[in-house]
Amino acid sequence: MDIILASKSPFRAALLKNAGVNFTVESANIDERAAEAPLYETGATPEDVALVLAEAKALDVSERNPGALVIGSDQTLSLGEEVLHKPSDMEAVRRQLLELSGKTHHLNSAVVLARNGETLWRHVSVARMTLRDLDPGFVGRHLSRVGETALQSVGAYQFEGEGVQLFEKVDGDYFTIVGLPLLPLLAELRRESAIDG
Repeated sequence: MDIILASKSPFRAALLKNAGVNFTVESANIDERAAEAPLYETGATPEDVALVLAEAKALDVSERNPGALVIGSDQTLSLGEEVLHKPSDMEAVRRQLLELSGKTHHLNSAVVLARNGETLWRHVSVARMTLRDLDPGFVGRHLSRVGETALQSVGAYQFEGEGVQLFEKVDGDYFTIVGLPLLPLLAELRRESAIDG
């Protein structure tokens, strides 16, 4: 059975590859900001938004690939009632890290399986992430070391790299933090007989 990851995230692809899943990658053609804007107006939670976006990606790619099992995934970051997005530039990264400093935010990671334009399964996992109190000088030095990789993450950090130094406490699994709830996904792929089980 063909498995397609409907994501351009190199981190999600690395998780699947390291788990021994054979798949190809095809990006979805959706405008995420336009798709999520009306959701917030109707009171959708950050978890709901992540699920809707993951499902939209999976369905978009599924409709173009009959018979394939398509994995859609998305992640939102919520700080209280506020939802933060990927920073647009390095100054936005700096401001976001200082805003998150000393606080707990949530990473809401959703994954959806679709085939032939129909949703087969949906799941969301949440990680609670507490940044330590960050000195602005340290943030500047940290960003000079990691560079523009900080722009690739909704949190403005790479937890799988030097970004782990920003944290005081984490409640959640590594896969959820990176953006793909891998253990529930692998269980569902086995149920679908898409991988050996």
